[in-house]
Amino acid sequence: MKKNSILSAILGVFALTFALSVSAQDAAKVGGNWELSMHGGQGTMTFTLTLQQDGTTFKGTSKGQRGESPVEGTVDGNKIHFVIHRTTPNGERLLEYNGTVDGDSMKGTAKFGENEREWSAIRSRPAAQ
Repeated sequence: MKKNSILSAILGVFALTFALSVSAQDAAKVGGNWELSMHGGQGTMTFTLTLQQDGTTFKGTSKGQRGESPVEGTVDGNKIHFVIHRTTPNGERLLEYNGTVDGDSMKGTAKFGENEREWSAIRSRPAAQ
């Protein structure tokens, strides 16, 4: 009886470890540089995302017309969620992005305050050497 309990516990740990490793492997790869564009009231705004991924989480920076801001987010399969923390003269603003990843492209919606906009991004390729 005791052997069965120990064996069941060991098998449970292996199953959990396997499930977690499969989940991390299934996360879309988003590390690298991305050119993101979004249409707004003042025309099209573009900026560069530089992301470093660690499993299902990532962080990095956003650089554009309004300077540089930190980015942090998660990937679950091909679903992406990230937040850009932008400091403005009126205080800090959080820009929340949700979308999907398809290889070297992403798209979705961005929400900031009461406003919502569609966005898309293309991964930049390193220059050939």
